[in-house]
Amino acid sequence: MILDKVDLKHRVNYGLFCFALGLFRVLPLDWAVNLCALVWRNIGPRSRRHARALANLKLAFPDMTEAERERNAFAMWDNMGRVVAETMLLNRILAQPERMEIVERDRLKRRMGQPGPQMGVTLHMGNWELAAYGCAASGVKPAGVYRQLENPYVDRTLRRHREHLYTGGLFTKGSVHDKGPGGQRTARLMTDFVRKGGNLAFVIDQVDRRGIAIPFGGEAKFTPVPALIARHVDARIWMARSLRVGKATRFLIELKELEVRRTNNRKEDVRAATAAIFRQFEAWIREAPEQWLWFNTRFEIATPLESAIPNEEATEFVPSMTADALSR
Repeated sequence: MILDKVDLKHRVNYGLFCFALGLFRVLPLDWAVNLCALVWRNIGPRSRRHARALANLKLAFPDMTEAERERNAFAMWDNMGRVVAETMLLNRILAQPERMEIVERDRLKRRMGQPGPQMGVTLHMGNWELAAYGCAASGVKPAGVYRQLENPYVDRTLRRHREHLYTGGLFTKGSVHDKGPGGQRTARLMTDFVRKGGNLAFVIDQVDRRGIAIPFGGEAKFTPVPALIARHVDARIWMARSLRVGKATRFLIELKELEVRRTNNRKEDVRAATAAIFRQFEAWIREAPEQWLWFNTRFEIATPLESAIPNEEATEFVPSMTADALSR
C-alpha cells in the first residue's frame, strides 16, 4: 500500500508523539512535566505565535512594561509545556486527587446535585483540561466538546486519555474530519444531551469570526453556542477555571454559577449571558495573566450582534446555529 504524503507525515509525527508519551510514562510525573515545560520554554519564544502573544498582552495591559510582557509570555510557554505533558498523563493525575483543590467543594456538590440541565464553560488557563474536574468530583459525569486534531493518530490517542475525565462522553466539533451533515448531527446530540440533564463542558475563549460581539481585551467575536443551548433548554451555566498553583502539577479548581435570563428578547438574553461569561474570564486572566494562552486569540473589531443570533421567529434555531458555529 502506497501512503500519501500527508498520511506519511501524520505517521512520522505520531511516532515522535509515541516516543514522548513512552518517555513520560516511565518518568515520575513531576519530572515528565518539568521536562516538557523546559522544551516549550525554548521553542515557544522562537515561534511566530510569540509575537501575537506579546501584541495581545500589550492590548490587554497597555501600562505593562515590555519586560513584564516578555516575562508573562515566557511563563505562558512554560505553562503550555506542562499542559502538553499533563494531558498525556491525565489518568495519573486523576489518580492523585490531592493535586486538585476545589473551592467550596461541599457547596458545589450540593448545588450540582440539584435536578436540571447544566453546562460548563472554561478558558485556556492553567490546565484547562482539568476544569471539568469540579463537576466530576461532585458526582456529575461531564461530557466534553473538543476539536479534532489534524493528525488522526494523535487525536485518537489523546481522546482515549481525555475519556478518563469526561466520563459522560466526548462530542466532536467540526474539523477536518467532521464537516457537513455530521456537524448538524453533533449539534442535535449536544442539545438533546443537555436537555435530558447531561452536563456539557466547552472551552470557548477562541475568537469565532461568526460569533457575536463581546468586549474582551478590546473587542472580539466569540461563540454564543453555550448561551444559546442554555437558554433554549433552561440550563444553568458553570464558569470554571483550573488555576495552577506555582509551577507544580497542582491546581485550584473554581466554579461560579451563571443563571441565563429568559426574557422576550432572545438576542439580548444570549448576548448578556455570553458577555457575563467573558467578564468573568477577563477578571480571572487579570489575576494570573501568565497562565492564559495569549497566542490563541486574535482580537479584532467585531461586527454587530444581530448578524450572529437567529431571529425570534426562527424554529429549531439551536441545532442549526450550533452546527454553524461549530463547523468552522
